Amino acid sequence: MAFGGLFSTDIAIDLGTANTLIYVKGKGIILNEPSVVAYHVKDGKRQVLAVGEDAKLMLGRTPGSIEAIRPMREGVIADFDSAEEMIKHFIKKVFRRTTFSKPKIIVCVPHGATPVEKRAIRQSVLSAGARKAGLIAEPIAAAIGAGMPITEPTGSMVVDIGGGTTEVAVLSLGDVVYARSVRIGGDRMDEAIINYLRRNQNLLIGDSTAERIKTSIGTARMPDDGRGATIMVRGRDLLNGIPKEIEISQAMVAEALAEPVQAICEAVMVALEATPPDLAADIVDRGVMLTGGGAMLGELDLALREQTGLSISLADQPMSCVALGTGKALEFEKQLRHVIDYDS
Repeated sequence: MAFGGLFSTDIAIDLGTANTLIYVKGKGIILNEPSVVAYHVKDGKRQVLAVGEDAKLMLGRTPGSIEAIRPMREGVIADFDSAEEMIKHFIKKVFRRTTFSKPKIIVCVPHGATPVEKRAIRQSVLSAGARKAGLIAEPIAAAIGAGMPITEPTGSMVVDIGGGTTEVAVLSLGDVVYARSVRIGGDRMDEAIINYLRRNQNLLIGDSTAERIKTSIGTARMPDDGRGATIMVRGRDLLNGIPKEIEISQAMVAEALAEPVQAICEAVMVALEATPPDLAADIVDRGVMLTGGGAMLGELDLALREQTGLSISLADQPMSCVALGTGKALEFEKQLRHVIDYDS
């Protein structure tokens, strides 16, 4: 057995609404799975049946004896026990063998999380087997992961669009100057698509179908030809209750997503208004960095550019920016000591 097992391996967790990523010190991102737990329920007792990828397939398709739960809602823990089970399971999966000592874990939290929500996250990480749990603000982690020079005395703006929240932050000298967390993200986009099809096409679709529409033809701007690419979608006809298939165009999706996209644009505008003038000047110079899974929505950068007039760039690996940044905070803990919070 390798000697490394004697010393604990520190890990960083991006505990997201949609996906959980785990970064192991010195190894990089080792795990990226959906934040879903499935239980088998018998006589009121819950037994964990599946976690992650396997559990996600069960969402919306379970019989009465099985329930699939997403423990995270809007970036914070909604179901405490499930969150703990999920973290335990993922940590076990990362360390296939048993380590003698408990790892030190850094987790990122949305900037807008309340002290109670922060305590919940810290508690569940500790009870999942951490020796010490540190918290880092999500926008800082996203900016570090996107390779922005956040320790310099210049303003950087990062817009991190996750599953549950969008965090808009202006950073300088390694800390947050202004941040705003709006509870709009990928989930809200899925809901908007579901509601739009229900209203305009009398078609009821499930969450996973909505997510498929968003990832395959989702766009933030009207296509130039007023129609764009199309996709066949199956759901239930609300008029006669029979399953049916219809064709959906990009123009419809753009119309459905207009509201959440507008909300993200507004959050960016509000952040710019609240930014001190010198830092605002730096942002004009440098532009805005988009990170998070929601940043991969088609033409979102163009929609934001039209609203703000700033240059907007998309991070290299938007999905894993926060995890990479949280991991870097582990590796360079001395330089970033002030942004990691170990006690509250």
